[in-house]
Order: sequence, then C-alpha cells, then structure tokens
Amino acid sequence: MKRTKFMLPVLSALLILAAFSKKAERLEIGAKAPMTNHEVEDVSGRNLTLQSVAKDNGLLVIFSCNTCPWVAKWEDRYLTIAEQAKENNIGVIALNPNEKIRDKGESMDDMKMRADKKGYTFYYAMDTDHQLADAFGATRTPDVFLFNSNMELVYQGAIDDNADSADEVEESYLENAINELIAGEAVSKTTTRSLGCTIKRTR
Repeated sequence: MKRTKFMLPVLSALLILAAFSKKAERLEIGAKAPMTNHEVEDVSGRNLTLQSVAKDNGLLVIFSCNTCPWVAKWEDRYLTIAEQAKENNIGVIALNPNEKIRDKGESMDDMKMRADKKGYTFYYAMDTDHQLADAFGATRTPDVFLFNSNMELVYQGAIDDNADSADEVEESYLENAINELIAGEAVSKTTTRSLGCTIKRTR
C-alpha cells in the first residue's frame, strides 16, 4: 500500500514531464500557422512575428541554419525563391532552431555573418529553444512551409528535387507551389520529403 502511494506521484510527474517534452506533430496541409504572434529576433536586431512578416498573399517559412551542408547546397536558391515571393507579395523568413549548438556556429553573431556573406534579402531570425520548429513539427534544415493569405499551409517539404545542382533540377516544388498559389489554383504537390540535417534540439 505504501509503495503504491509513493509510486502514484512519481508516475504523475513523469506523465506531466512527457506531455511538456513531446514535440508537436508536423503541420498538416490546410492547418493554420501556429504561434503567429510569437516574437523572434532578426539579424537586424528587430523583433518580428510571423504575422508581421506575412504579406497579402501569404508567408514562406524556411527552417535553416549556418552549419548544415544541405543548407549550403540549397542556399543559392533561397535568394531566387525570396525574389519570387517578394514579387508576388509573399513574406519570407528563415528561422534558425539549432539551440543545442548555438556556441558551435549558430549564434546570433554567426547568423549575422552568414546573412551578410550570402546577401540574404529576407529576414533571418533565431528560433530560441526551437519553439517554432516544435510548433511546426519541423525536423530538418532546410525545411520549408508555405502559407496562403489566410495563413493556411499549402505546401511543406523540400525546395526542389536536386540539392546538388540547381541546373539539374527536374521539379521545382516550392517555385511551382508559389506559382499555383498566386494563380488561384490548388497546389498540385502539397508535400515532399524534406532532406537535410536534423534540427539540433536540446530536448
């Protein structure tokens, strides 16, 4: 009896801990963007929210970082995509969720240097404690999420089908999704497998 009384609070504590540590499921197509008023710090020093970055035709969120070789492979295409989004009145923000290795190339100073070196024309902000990555169910860098004007998810996954060569891309998933979104058409391919480095979470 005493053992049972002792074990009950322990089990309750473990269940509560598991509930808090459990990451959200990956967003499903049609889901609303989560935590749209949650503030993140951009490399410019400004505090932003997803809602403030979004434009009339939607929002593109890219989970990215400084140290992943997969990001380096696709990074030249970030600028092209950002320009396409800008021309079509879609806001763009890249978020760095790699909390576990902040002191190994993912600090704010590292992010500022990366944005300057690569000529980023879009917001690049720190996702402290990977809170947004957890809310989105993002798993890798890069991992992209495109939302329409109602902040509903219309595409998620990879940028295109060839990380190694932009010249050899056969299907530009994200570019096509943006074009279809702007044309008022249903996105024909809503989900692809994201390829990249796993997000370095602290839990």
